[in-house]
Amino acid sequence: MGLSTFENQSSIIEGVASNKETNVEALFINLQKTEEDFSPTTMYDDYAINETLFHWQSQNRTSPESVTGQSYIKQESIGKEILLFVREAPKTYYKSTQGYVFIGPARYVSHEGSKPMSIKWELTKPIPDFLWKESAKMVG
Repeated sequence: MGLSTFENQSSIIEGVASNKETNVEALFINLQKTEEDFSPTTMYDDYAINETLFHWQSQNRTSPESVTGQSYIKQESIGKEILLFVREAPKTYYKSTQGYVFIGPARYVSHEGSKPMSIKWELTKPIPDFLWKESAKMVG
């Protein structure tokens, strides 16, 4: 992402990392969220709809009218690249930090709601099989 160097470390602590110079934004998604690790306002509803469609909720301050919301909606026309990184949970069974898996670049499909926005992203490749079970959710 080009956000940290040996001399200057990025201060990003939220689930979104954006590099304005390269017009690339990485979304870091935890599939399992517990009250122990997340506040009530960050218990976002993120899941795979199928092997190539992913439902993601933006940060709770993002509306469709906001600069960030518009950058998602107009992603294709402004040439913004969205990269999805997913992990089952912040910690493994043995309490060590779990790494994220890059599941690929994503293209904006649609959205609903505001603060947070529920966005549907289309992946260029199917979600890896080993993540499919954990990321899938029955959608009614």
